[in-house]
Amino acid sequence: MLADDELLRYSRQILLPQIDIQGQLRLKAARALIVGLGGLGSPVALYLAAAGVGELHLADFDQVDLSNLQRQVLHDMSALGQAKVESAAARLGALAPALRLTLHRRALEGHALAAAVAAVDLVLDCSDNFATREAVNAACVAARVPLVSGAAIRLEGQVSVFDPRRADSPCYHCLYGQGGEDALTCSEAGVAGPLVGLVGSLQALEALKLLAGFGDPLVGRLLLVDAFASRFRELKVRRDPACPVCGPHAQ
Repeated sequence: MLADDELLRYSRQILLPQIDIQGQLRLKAARALIVGLGGLGSPVALYLAAAGVGELHLADFDQVDLSNLQRQVLHDMSALGQAKVESAAARLGALAPALRLTLHRRALEGHALAAAVAAVDLVLDCSDNFATREAVNAACVAARVPLVSGAAIRLEGQVSVFDPRRADSPCYHCLYGQGGEDALTCSEAGVAGPLVGLVGSLQALEALKLLAGFGDPLVGRLLLVDAFASRFRELKVRRDPACPVCGPHAQ
């Protein structure tokens, strides 16, 4: 059930026939893991908390640095030097006091990553390196947990959804194989702050669609964002029948 204050708080969202009371209740019962609390993880965490997702699991091993504040809007000057998970927990707790939080203060790897993924209904990859994305993808495939993936660098971004519960869904490895992405990070190549805000907001929207059960998620589709020209482009992504991660002969 939703309390009176929850009905008021989420009233504009509940008014949407695609969400309604039942969708809001599903969000309240949902658990989501956010891997990375930087430029992408900031809008993801804020919007999911504001939308009424009941439980967020936050994973980041890093501390807040002055150079982060140009785009990582979850943190502020008072959090400099603080662990990002602690800074995020304080901000999200002030925004949504009823929100349940689980904090992972170190990089998730191996059994710890597998356990963290298995404990939630959805994972949002907001990391900034290929190795982490590959590991998170493999854990999601193994646990059959949907993954909302986002990336942004310079003036280009992308979003996609990989849902191992669906027979037709590719996984992240189907798309990139052994590593087709630019290996540069934002600290090396730069990135526009509003771009990560846009990509992170799209990730949050895809997560709400999956958790509340409405709309057409970006499964089998890669949305490309060209911030320089203000253009969006969509590519079809097919499942690789020989994929070593999600294929029939996966290890």
